[in-house]
Amino acid sequence: MSITPDTRVDLDRFWSTIEASGEIGKGRPGGLSRLTLGDADREMRDLFRSWCEAAGLSVEMDAAGNIFGRRDGSDNDLPPILIGSHLDTQINGGRFDGVAGVLAGLEVIRSLNDAGHVTKRPIVVVDWTNEEGARFSPPMVASGCFVGKYDIDWVHDLIGDDGARFGDELERIGYNGERACKAGEIDAYFELHIEQGPILDAENRQVGIVTGGYPVRGMRASFKGQTSHTGPTPMDLRKNALAAGARWLTAVDDIGWDFAVHDGKATAARLTAWPNKPGILSDTAEAVCDVRHPDPITTRAMAEKMRRALFESAARCGCEAEIEDEWEWGGDIFDHEMIDGIRDEAIRMEFNWRDIESQAGHDAYFLATHCPTAMIFAPCENGITHNNEENCTPEDFVAGLNILLHAVVKRADR
Repeated sequence: MSITPDTRVDLDRFWSTIEASGEIGKGRPGGLSRLTLGDADREMRDLFRSWCEAAGLSVEMDAAGNIFGRRDGSDNDLPPILIGSHLDTQINGGRFDGVAGVLAGLEVIRSLNDAGHVTKRPIVVVDWTNEEGARFSPPMVASGCFVGKYDIDWVHDLIGDDGARFGDELERIGYNGERACKAGEIDAYFELHIEQGPILDAENRQVGIVTGGYPVRGMRASFKGQTSHTGPTPMDLRKNALAAGARWLTAVDDIGWDFAVHDGKATAARLTAWPNKPGILSDTAEAVCDVRHPDPITTRAMAEKMRRALFESAARCGCEAEIEDEWEWGGDIFDHEMIDGIRDEAIRMEFNWRDIESQAGHDAYFLATHCPTAMIFAPCENGITHNNEENCTPEDFVAGLNILLHAVVKRADR
């Protein structure tokens, strides 16, 4: 027995794993609030591990909590194929963002087992820790550490909004693995994901072939002011860090509107301040913003405006500003040969497909800096995501799952 051109995944089995996941870490009606390294995340990780072990996979965790379920090939000296995404969610998240990609990898393994097909290369299903960044910032930190972007000690020392330390929470839930968080040689990385946009659904497309990502530039900045009384302190003597951060966020939002006609976007994502109380001006604040545009040159121009606005906003409020962290991703980062292979499978199976660019960040962006990488998008209703009303049907995954299966097998049997 082996995988044939007519082999298809077991859609009902895949959907049963989606439904089981949807019971763990429930948030608002219909959604999930499964923040990374919390108790619900541990419960979901335990369930995923049990599924991997039942499918005959050997399971390891690394020092960032990434989970690897490995299926041996006939030649285990060859670099493996990785399939992955994330099981953590936003604080008001849906049931499919990230989750569908991890469970799609599991379904590929189960389909191979059904067919008795042993690939030449090993295949590894991965759950990446803290993709969302909803509890520990920045997002995608564990896949970034895996490819050498971040140091593991720095990752372990990240502090969440609740005061918890990343490394301590890894230990608490039992997922601080002995394996080093370091990528070895990898043949290829595949990631299936919901589009998180309205294009596929609006065009009634079954699948999107991801050709690249919108170039994104973001930064986390801090503001230093001085506490003082809100009543007697004259305006020209105030050093209100909260106001400085707020001015920066509104300035960045305006940048987005200035470039919106050509699909530019700017996000004022977060603002925290201390003491953030009535009657006293805040002396510290921290804010996070980003800009993105399909054209990389325009993205750079937007980012420069964002940078200038940072220091102008601080000066206007008598404060000092400092850039604590910067990041960029996107562009023409995915492997053209893999993209062609995925497209060929879509054509062969006569699915209604289109090429599409990703407008969100994904673990695949970091993997693409290390090995050939490709993504497949499944449609989601009205493009709603990072929201408890995020919705897909089983049929939304038929094309993506089956294309993933055959593209992986062809790559793994090379």
